[in-house]
Amino acid sequence: MIRRAFSTVAATVAAGWMLVSLVIVIAAYVSTTDHSSGSTTASSTTAAGATSTAAGELRLGYFANVTHATAVVGVAHGDFAKALGSTKLTTQIYNAGPAEMTALLGGQLDAAYVGPSSALSAFAQSHGQALKIVAGATSGGAELVVRPGIAGVADLKGKTLATPQKGNTQDVALRAWLKQNGLTANPDGTGDVSVNPQDNAATLDQFKAGHIDGAWLPEPWASRMVLEAGAKVLVDERTLWPGGQFAATDLVVSSTFLAAHPDTVRALIDGQIAANQWIASAPADAQKLVNDQLKKLTGKALTAAEIQRAFSEQTATDDPLAASLQTSMDHAVSTGLLKKTDLHGIFDLTLLNTELAKDGRPAVSDAGLSTK
Repeated sequence: MIRRAFSTVAATVAAGWMLVSLVIVIAAYVSTTDHSSGSTTASSTTAAGATSTAAGELRLGYFANVTHATAVVGVAHGDFAKALGSTKLTTQIYNAGPAEMTALLGGQLDAAYVGPSSALSAFAQSHGQALKIVAGATSGGAELVVRPGIAGVADLKGKTLATPQKGNTQDVALRAWLKQNGLTANPDGTGDVSVNPQDNAATLDQFKAGHIDGAWLPEPWASRMVLEAGAKVLVDERTLWPGGQFAATDLVVSSTFLAAHPDTVRALIDGQIAANQWIASAPADAQKLVNDQLKKLTGKALTAAEIQRAFSEQTATDDPLAASLQTSMDHAVSTGLLKKTDLHGIFDLTLLNTELAKDGRPAVSDAGLSTK
């Protein structure tokens, strides 16, 4: 009887320990699930007691353009995946910034590589709440290319020019430049010059067919117009900016995602820094990789001359060149595409400058626009 009683007690104790173990396992699983984004996170408590804020998934937008070489390389070379670790990277390709920013504002993207004018528009639409610029990506890489018979700005009166999308960075640049030179190109389609926003591939085809007279385009499309279709450069946008530097592509992040998952944003920035360092250290390999990816994403590779020319027109950089942002806003306001907006709070370069410091590199400036 005593043996039977002892066995009963032992069984009860064992069952109790099994129940406790099960509760611990369930609690551990629940603690690693982030229901705010519908995905499992890598959140955990470190030995030092700090809690990781890594997201289960990062949804990233970018273009199949040479001006987005940082993103193209970061994805294809594996720099983003390596830095993100267990966080799943999901990507989406766009033709131009306005559509991409619509996706970000609609909660379909967490981060995006985009031109400054589109970022400004999204910032203004959300009353300064929706996004933060956390890094630069590209300086330069945009040109106004036209038919050989057009000798100067006066010859553009009555002509039709194209841009990637109404309100995108090149669209704003074209309209502002025309206005500065005494010509109108109104958002409603009226004015001295007709501006036809459309897909870049359609622009190349229409130029070849003689339906348009030129276009303000990012790379590689400007180079394709010159080398494939016989266009000539009327304006290299670098000549319009101090020192030839201006933000062509920035990295923006949803404000809510940045607040919830700073560790994931930090990892993305680390991946970008690695990608840009590789582009600088192995330019020939970078050009080949980007060209291979453009073929994969668009169905057509560039010629050797086109990819080389496109890369020569721009510079990969982690610096968002913040001082140029106010000028971009002034251009958009002057052309009637945006209402004047206070830009204070649009930058958050804390994570970028922290990671740059680890490499012994100097901090980049926010031009005083990080705080409201």
